[in-house]
Amino acid sequence: MQIRAVSADDHAAWLPLWQGYQRFYATEIPEATSRLTWQRFLAADEPMHAALAWQDGHAMAMVHWIFHRSCWTDGDYCYLQDLFVAEQARGSGVGRGLIEYVYAQASQAGASRVHWLTHESNAIAMQLYDRIAERPGLVQYRKKL
Repeated sequence: MQIRAVSADDHAAWLPLWQGYQRFYATEIPEATSRLTWQRFLAADEPMHAALAWQDGHAMAMVHWIFHRSCWTDGDYCYLQDLFVAEQARGSGVGRGLIEYVYAQASQAGASRVHWLTHESNAIAMQLYDRIAERPGLVQYRKKL
Protein backbone atom coordinates (compact mmCIF):
# COMPACT_ATOMS: atom_id res chain seq x y z
CA MET A 1 0.00 0.00 0.00
CA GLN A 2 1.17 3.50 -0.85
CA ILE A 3 -0.36 6.68 0.61
CA ARG A 4 0.26 10.00 -1.07
CA ALA A 5 -1.26 13.45 -1.36
CA VAL A 6 -3.63 13.89 -4.27
CA SER A 7 -2.49 15.49 -7.51
CA ALA A 8 -4.57 17.01 -10.31
CA ASP A 9 -4.41 13.67 -12.14
CA ASP A 10 -6.14 11.81 -9.28
CA HIS A 11 -9.66 13.22 -9.63
CA ALA A 12 -11.05 10.13 -11.40
CA ALA A 13 -9.66 7.90 -8.63
CA TRP A 14 -10.85 10.19 -5.80
CA LEU A 15 -14.40 10.83 -7.01
CA PRO A 16 -15.81 7.27 -6.59
CA LEU A 17 -14.39 7.15 -3.04
CA TRP A 18 -15.89 10.56 -2.26
CA GLN A 19 -19.25 9.38 -3.61
CA GLY A 20 -18.96 6.15 -1.61
CA TYR A 21 -18.33 8.20 1.53
CA GLN A 22 -21.49 10.19 0.87
CA ARG A 23 -23.53 7.01 0.36
CA PHE A 24 -22.13 5.57 3.60
CA TYR A 25 -23.38 8.62 5.51
CA ALA A 26 -26.62 8.80 3.49
CA THR A 27 -25.93 12.35 2.31
CA GLU A 28 -25.62 14.06 -1.02
CA ILE A 29 -23.18 16.92 -1.50
CA PRO A 30 -23.90 19.14 -4.52
CA GLU A 31 -21.64 18.49 -7.49
CA ALA A 32 -20.53 22.13 -7.52
CA THR A 33 -19.39 21.82 -3.88
CA SER A 34 -17.45 18.65 -4.70
CA ARG A 35 -15.73 20.44 -7.61
CA LEU A 36 -14.83 23.36 -5.33
CA THR A 37 -13.56 20.97 -2.65
CA TRP A 38 -11.33 19.23 -5.21
CA GLN A 39 -9.87 22.57 -6.33
CA ARG A 40 -9.18 23.53 -2.72
CA PHE A 41 -7.17 20.33 -2.22
CA LEU A 42 -4.93 21.36 -5.11
CA ALA A 43 -4.44 25.01 -4.11
CA ALA A 44 -1.20 25.70 -2.23
CA ASP A 45 -2.77 28.53 -0.18
CA GLU A 46 -5.67 26.43 1.15
CA PRO A 47 -5.66 24.72 4.57
CA MET A 48 -7.53 21.72 3.07
CA HIS A 49 -5.66 18.57 2.05
CA ALA A 50 -6.39 15.09 0.72
CA ALA A 51 -4.54 11.83 0.24
CA LEU A 52 -5.34 8.50 -1.37
CA ALA A 53 -4.21 5.01 -0.43
CA TRP A 54 -3.17 2.99 -3.47
CA GLN A 55 -2.65 -0.71 -4.00
CA ASP A 56 -1.79 -2.30 -7.33
CA GLY A 57 -2.57 0.96 -9.14
CA HIS A 58 -6.04 1.37 -7.63
CA ALA A 59 -7.14 3.96 -5.08
CA MET A 60 -8.81 2.08 -2.25
CA ALA A 61 -9.26 4.78 0.39
CA MET A 62 -9.22 8.54 0.90
CA VAL A 63 -8.70 10.99 3.71
CA HIS A 64 -9.31 14.75 3.96
CA TRP A 65 -7.93 17.06 6.63
CA ILE A 66 -8.07 20.76 7.40
CA PHE A 67 -5.73 22.89 9.50
CA HIS A 68 -7.37 25.55 11.66
CA ARG A 69 -6.51 27.91 14.50
CA SER A 70 -7.27 27.16 18.13
CA CYS A 71 -7.79 29.46 21.09
CA TRP A 72 -6.22 26.79 23.32
CA THR A 73 -2.77 26.38 21.75
CA ASP A 74 -0.13 28.24 19.78
CA GLY A 75 -0.13 25.58 17.07
CA ASP A 76 -2.98 24.90 14.69
CA TYR A 77 -5.30 21.95 15.14
CA CYS A 78 -5.79 19.43 12.38
CA TYR A 79 -9.35 18.32 11.72
CA LEU A 80 -9.50 14.94 10.01
CA GLN A 81 -12.81 15.62 8.29
CA ASP A 82 -13.40 12.64 6.01
CA LEU A 83 -12.03 9.10 5.97
CA PHE A 84 -13.37 6.39 3.68
CA VAL A 85 -12.11 2.91 2.84
CA ALA A 86 -13.66 0.99 -0.05
CA GLU A 87 -15.60 -2.01 1.21
CA GLN A 88 -13.21 -4.58 -0.28
CA ALA A 89 -10.26 -2.98 1.56
CA ARG A 90 -11.82 -2.66 5.01
CA GLY A 91 -10.02 -4.50 7.78
CA SER A 92 -6.72 -4.40 5.88
CA GLY A 93 -5.11 -1.65 7.96
CA VAL A 94 -5.57 1.06 5.35
CA GLY A 95 -7.77 3.19 7.64
CA ARG A 96 -5.12 3.14 10.34
CA GLY A 97 -2.48 3.92 7.72
CA LEU A 98 -4.40 6.97 6.54
CA ILE A 99 -4.89 8.27 10.08
CA GLU A 100 -1.18 7.80 10.80
CA TYR A 101 -0.42 9.63 7.54
CA VAL A 102 -2.51 12.58 8.76
CA TYR A 103 -0.77 12.41 12.16
CA ALA A 104 2.58 12.74 10.35
CA GLN A 105 1.39 15.60 8.13
CA ALA A 106 -0.02 17.44 11.16
CA SER A 107 3.20 16.94 13.12
CA GLN A 108 5.30 18.26 10.22
CA ALA A 109 3.03 21.31 10.00
CA GLY A 110 3.46 22.03 13.72
CA ALA A 111 -0.13 21.21 14.65
CA SER A 112 -0.76 20.44 18.29
CA ARG A 113 -3.73 18.12 17.85
CA VAL A 114 -5.55 15.92 15.33
CA HIS A 115 -9.24 15.48 15.98
CA TRP A 116 -12.24 14.01 14.18
CA LEU A 117 -15.87 13.01 14.51
CA THR A 118 -17.68 9.86 13.57
CA HIS A 119 -21.27 8.80 13.75
CA GLU A 120 -22.21 6.82 16.85
CA SER A 121 -23.40 3.98 14.60
CA ASN A 122 -19.92 3.56 13.06
CA ALA A 123 -19.02 0.88 15.62
CA ILE A 124 -16.43 -0.98 13.53
CA ALA A 125 -14.40 2.16 12.82
CA MET A 126 -14.70 3.21 16.45
CA GLN A 127 -12.88 0.02 17.49
CA LEU A 128 -9.85 1.34 15.59
CA TYR A 129 -10.30 4.93 16.79
CA ASP A 130 -10.43 3.81 20.42
CA ARG A 131 -7.02 2.14 19.98
CA ILE A 132 -5.21 5.04 18.29
CA ALA A 133 -6.76 8.15 19.87
CA GLU A 134 -8.59 9.25 22.99
CA ARG A 135 -12.33 9.87 23.15
CA PRO A 136 -12.80 13.05 25.21
CA GLY A 137 -16.54 12.64 25.79
CA LEU A 138 -17.55 15.84 24.06
CA VAL A 139 -20.98 16.09 22.43
CA GLN A 140 -21.40 17.94 19.15
CA TYR A 141 -24.18 20.48 18.63
CA ARG A 142 -24.87 22.18 15.32
CA LYS A 143 -27.35 24.30 13.45
CA LYS A 144 -27.42 24.56 9.68
CA LEU A 145 -27.51 28.09 8.36
